Amino acid sequence: MDEKKLFEELSGLVTESRNLNSMEIDVMSTLDAVRVFNDEDKKVAYAVEKELPYIAQAIEIVTEAFKKGGRLCYFGAGTSGRLGVLDAVECPPTFGVDPSMVIGRIAGGYKALTIAVEGYEDHEEYGAQDVAELDVNEKDVVCGIAASKRTPYVVGAIKEARKRGAKTIAVVCNPREDLQYDVDVAICPVPGPEVIMGSTRLKAGTATKMVLNMISSVSMIKLGKVYENMMIDLQQNNKKLVERSKRIIMMAANVDYEKASECLRIAKGHVKTAIFIAKTDESVAVANKYIDANEGFLKKALQAWERDNNR
Repeated sequence: MDEKKLFEELSGLVTESRNLNSMEIDVMSTLDAVRVFNDEDKKVAYAVEKELPYIAQAIEIVTEAFKKGGRLCYFGAGTSGRLGVLDAVECPPTFGVDPSMVIGRIAGGYKALTIAVEGYEDHEEYGAQDVAELDVNEKDVVCGIAASKRTPYVVGAIKEARKRGAKTIAVVCNPREDLQYDVDVAICPVPGPEVIMGSTRLKAGTATKMVLNMISSVSMIKLGKVYENMMIDLQQNNKKLVERSKRIIMMAANVDYEKASECLRIAKGHVKTAIFIAKTDESVAVANKYIDANEGFLKKALQAWERDNNR
């Protein structure tokens, strides 16, 4: 793309527009400046709300992929890439899944998480190469994240993923009209021009994080990783998480600290199994039988046990 065409393309993006509400922010008092930021941030949730039907479609696609052994692979550059990596790395400790289940890739590699790698995002072939390196296939879902909707690295990743038969999702913060590539679902919250023109780490970044939170979290909920509103497959990687696990068991089974601790010990640290034991006084083997028979859904497992035992 020649420089003039790129200039014209960028000039037409909402994320590259000037925000009339922050035109005087360089001379405002500190309090007035943060009020402008806060007022603009209030618009983000409403922008995301308009995209809920599309977010739900994406979640159904991701959940189905997970059930078939597929992966969710995020691809992005700059802030978008960092947010994808952040969402991916939080899934194992939160939901107890293998790190290969949700993967984040950022243009320029992992060093780009802490140091800006200029120019890498300008090449579609680099996105395609990263998709190939992950050996993306028809079981997987590739989610391209690009606030501007036109980042070449992301476009290249999506195109290569489609060639390989993977389902594709786009998360962008500009209108879906004139999206220059095909995806199965486009999620396009438009929170408007940034307080600082073009700084998409601001409202666009917040909107993107909200969307990714929903995609990964609700997909995991639909896999049985949550009981009521509590994480029950969390990994206990530190003392805080061990104590959180005990508290979850106490609340879910209405037992005291000692009982929760004992059930967690018997279940060898698996919170879901410990809750079943605490509520039924059954063995680990019985707990696992019911949980496995109900595809990991604790509430369904407990309901099945109650039916079988006339409770």
